Amino acid sequence: MASATTTRLLEPLQLPLKDGVHRVDPPVVLAPMAGITNAAFRMLCREQGAGLFVSEMVTARALLERIPETLRMIEPGAGEWPRSVQLYSVDPHHMGEAVKMIGRENLADHIDMNFGCPVPKVTRKGGGAALPFKRNLFREIVKAAVENAKPYGIPVTVKMRIGIDTDHHTYLEAAKSAADLGVAWVALHARTAQQMYEGKADWSAIANLVEHLKPTGVPVLGNGDIWSGADGVEMVRQTGCAGVVVGRGCLGRPWLFADLVDAFNGGDKRVLPTLHEVREVMFRHGELIVDYFESEDRGCRDLRKHMAWYLKGFSVHSELRRQFGMVGSLKELRSLLDQLDDQPYPVEIGDKPRGRTSSGRPPTLPDGWLNDPDEMIHLDVEDMFSGG
Repeated sequence: MASATTTRLLEPLQLPLKDGVHRVDPPVVLAPMAGITNAAFRMLCREQGAGLFVSEMVTARALLERIPETLRMIEPGAGEWPRSVQLYSVDPHHMGEAVKMIGRENLADHIDMNFGCPVPKVTRKGGGAALPFKRNLFREIVKAAVENAKPYGIPVTVKMRIGIDTDHHTYLEAAKSAADLGVAWVALHARTAQQMYEGKADWSAIANLVEHLKPTGVPVLGNGDIWSGADGVEMVRQTGCAGVVVGRGCLGRPWLFADLVDAFNGGDKRVLPTLHEVREVMFRHGELIVDYFESEDRGCRDLRKHMAWYLKGFSVHSELRRQFGMVGSLKELRSLLDQLDDQPYPVEIGDKPRGRTSSGRPPTLPDGWLNDPDEMIHLDVEDMFSGG
């Protein structure tokens, strides 16, 4: 990697907000992840240096119905700005109305649109990574978001995948359509829906999209297989993308953002916390999540899924690991953490993939979905689930 005196690798991203252009600096975005990127986890990542922090995905319908849990999910943490919400819909009208609600009630400063989720409960409704195949419907949904956000000065971005499978790539045409409609940037997870989270992301697709959108001036962000600051630098060097979106790589490792900040600023020192430093991040997470849910019991139940990620690669007795997975209070968490012996960061194991490792499988799609990409189809209203 470059020496500490090297010129920074990336310029800040420009996010045109109503009060002026916001510089996303560093151009590193925390990806929306269901059940993960609540205000507590976003705060952890903010403290480590992430430039923008996107909420868990919420559906337009759930927002319009004012489902209490959905409203909680888009609440910003203390001092969080810009407030960023990821919105999902398969219906242009619902998308437009939800964006109007966000603008009218001043609920967010930035809206990201989900066209990348590969999970069956989303794609079987024609949503997520399935939707860009229906090019006219995709265009109408993006248009509804952009046009209804414009009066409120809210920038809209999109996140997508390469396509449905190897025979149905949609990203080039969909991204150009979104760029022409006025989105602020396009983020590409360099896998198909069929791949889910298996194998390696195809960074060459990100490079292709960068070239494809150059005439529009719309920047491209890359997503997929960023496990270290060096990975972020390498993605930019290989693809020419204007920034990176980090998802699974920061699970149990919010300090990945500090590593990325250093790498993009030309540094060459890895951010590799010892186990005693990690345990303090774990306790900080515990305090934040209990405060977020306003319940120690619920907060600790939510925290349990993070324990194995934080401890991955460290030498921890199996019984102690089991107890971490059942933690029920902050007092118990503190007691367990104090039993951990300090150790250096286990680079070889700690930097390995984590989180979802779903094997590839044919996407679940509505009947006849692949018959005609130009068909302006009317889909059943999306479920009112939050996250995906």
